[in-house]
Amino acid sequence: ANVIEVAKRWSLKAAKGSGGEKRCEEHHEVLKLFCEDDQVLICLVCREDQAHRLHAVVPVEEAAEEDKEKLQVHLKILKDRKEKLLDLKTAKEKKSL
Repeated sequence: ANVIEVAKRWSLKAAKGSGGEKRCEEHHEVLKLFCEDDQVLICLVCREDQAHRLHAVVPVEEAAEEDKEKLQVHLKILKDRKEKLLDLKTAKEKKSL
């Protein structure tokens, strides 16, 4: 689930880099902030709104970098697991022969 969430955020960032910036549907402002409590992109006007005023908010770039680091950690764990499973498979194959 975490990996999927990170991928969604990266796709939003990629869309931003491909020419058009994502805009707030309510205020039509550029989505420059990430609300960590609600896990959504918000604009500067939304930041002052009652819904997000007391929430932890960071710039989109900072949130993306944090997610990238988390994804790299998860990727390393998965690579290590894959390596162990391949070693186990090889050992089992040798044993069966």
